[in-house]
Amino acid sequence: MIPDGALSYLRSPSLRPLWTTAHARLVRNSRTVAGRIRLTDLDLEQRQALGHLLDRLVGPSCPVDLADLDRRLRATAVGTGLLDVVEAVVGPVPDRRTDDAAERERRAALRSGADAALTSAGLGDLPWAAEWLDRLWQQGLPARMSSSQAGLVVGQAVTVLGHTLGPHARTWSRGELAQTVTGTAHGLDDEAPLTRLVLRGLALALTGSAAVPSVAADRRSLWDAAGVTGDTVATTVLTCGLRPDNVPWLRDREETHFTLREVRRLAPWSLPPQTVYVCENPRVLEAALDRGIQAPIVCTMGNPTTVTLALLDALTACDGVTLAYHGDFDWPGIAIATRVMRRYPTVPWQFTAGDYRQAITRATAAGTPLQPLTGRPTETPWDPALAEAMHDHAVAIHEEALIDSLLTDLRA
Repeated sequence: MIPDGALSYLRSPSLRPLWTTAHARLVRNSRTVAGRIRLTDLDLEQRQALGHLLDRLVGPSCPVDLADLDRRLRATAVGTGLLDVVEAVVGPVPDRRTDDAAERERRAALRSGADAALTSAGLGDLPWAAEWLDRLWQQGLPARMSSSQAGLVVGQAVTVLGHTLGPHARTWSRGELAQTVTGTAHGLDDEAPLTRLVLRGLALALTGSAAVPSVAADRRSLWDAAGVTGDTVATTVLTCGLRPDNVPWLRDREETHFTLREVRRLAPWSLPPQTVYVCENPRVLEAALDRGIQAPIVCTMGNPTTVTLALLDALTACDGVTLAYHGDFDWPGIAIATRVMRRYPTVPWQFTAGDYRQAITRATAAGTPLQPLTGRPTETPWDPALAEAMHDHAVAIHEEALIDSLLTDLRA
């Protein structure tokens, strides 16, 4: 401990430039007393005080060897070295190397826990999920929170993503989902920190973009596409040919738009074993009706919304009901197909590498201008050769161009 008299001397304003400059150097040195510093623009009073301490003449600019200063301090009434003096006068000198190592260890432990949570949620093998965590770590969220806070919010975000996009996903109201994951119905309110993390993951998974929508209506659409809704009547799902045994009034209907409230009110659905065809574009369903085709069809209208997912959940809960899926041969269409096929017992409906190549051949023979393939490439687990073919040809083929071919299956 530095004696009071010596400490009062060391705290002299004239010596302050020496200690603050030494403090900065010790921080860079990770608390090691080594090297030299240079003090400049010293006034007369500062030069005199420094000269008295160093026992030499000092000019307006003065180099100081830190190891020599350390020895001088120990040999005086101060009785201790430079590091103790600087901490007593200026403040603590952090050990950057130790702190950096501890921070790296903390971040690694948090990431390991997050990776394990993704695997437990059934999302560990999805490229977007790994990218979501990578971006989260790069943007420094764990560094802005304590370990316990970061671990909690990331774990909750993984749980939400698992409940909405994982292998056992189902439809939710946002309040119900928030209550289940956070213990409060307000845990996923727009301003909640957790919400932004979740929306980043949903955006990557469903749109391929890492940006959270800036417009409230777009954020609601993103929630809806993940099967999370704020109400049960605002959106509908377009269908035809669905004739549950327990819903006699549907037998005379052609196309039908179901709200989420209706889908839930009619549950449990009772369908005999059959294949339900799922398309992305309403023109396919419309063309089937125009030609008198009675096959059961559900149209996703792009990315499936909450009500669409709820209906498909209800249909596939019936014994012997499977789905046959077709969508656009472009990367967003592939992402939608992957989502549907991961969630439900589904077979591709003219949606393989061979079907893609045939579609290009027909378009070329007909003189149809070929559209370039854009967007983020993704795998096609039901037929890995499809992604390879799309990468090789780099051509997008949309459902509207394939209606005649698709309807041949429905007439069978």
